[in-house]
Amino acid sequence: MRLDQILEKLEEHSPLSYAESWDNCGLLVGKAGAEISCVYIALDATADVIRKAVENEAQLILTHHPLIFGGLKKVSSEDFVGKRVLKLASRNIALYSMHTNFDIMGMADAAADTLGLKQREVLSITFEDDISKEGFGRFGRLPKLMTLDECALYVKERFHAESVRVFGDGDLEIERAAILPGSGSSMIQDAIKAGAEVMITGDISHHNGIDAWEQGLAVIDAGHYGLEQIFVPYMAEFLSRNFPNLTVIPDEARCPFHTL
Repeated sequence: MRLDQILEKLEEHSPLSYAESWDNCGLLVGKAGAEISCVYIALDATADVIRKAVENEAQLILTHHPLIFGGLKKVSSEDFVGKRVLKLASRNIALYSMHTNFDIMGMADAAADTLGLKQREVLSITFEDDISKEGFGRFGRLPKLMTLDECALYVKERFHAESVRVFGDGDLEIERAAILPGSGSSMIQDAIKAGAEVMITGDISHHNGIDAWEQGLAVIDAGHYGLEQIFVPYMAEFLSRNFPNLTVIPDEARCPFHTL
């Protein structure tokens, strides 16, 4: 099938209009009219991911994070980003990224579903009309009352995270939670205003963590990768359901770093 047929369905699900102005979503490499029979799905278009896509004879790589983020002034093998772009182009592999548009229209509810969040609302609203409100993250009630440490272990189990970091009193009983996959420091105040007792997110610094706890908000940091890895199985299921004749290969789940 043609690439533009696949892109039409992806953008129907997560319209590019929802992406933040600083972001770079969409078709980053390739021709919209290319024929696609195999898609490789990953969080990032690393050199290893591109190598595996080549080995599996994929014509499209679908990622969450954009390979090209800032402007490129040149595409050459002397640049580590340009080297990957050249590899994609030479192998006729297209690259499409769904970043903040998917964060808003896909990731937020998928994370809340994984957590079992009830009575959920949008954490940080970026779009609102007479019908709906959309935006980053969700907040609501956990499936049951639990201690902060119990919640941390619950998050670790539900998201298959290797580890989590906790800011706050482990014995504190909590029920209202906010969840924001990715980097959540900038939305700590949104969680506090929402009345959340704990925020589940990633990339929390020492100072942001202790400052949040000083304001009464516990934090569970499950890592940027730890929460956003749900993109891969989510999109694998979505594409397989909508294009049953398409070969869909999800990248093997593996954290990009290890802790000793």
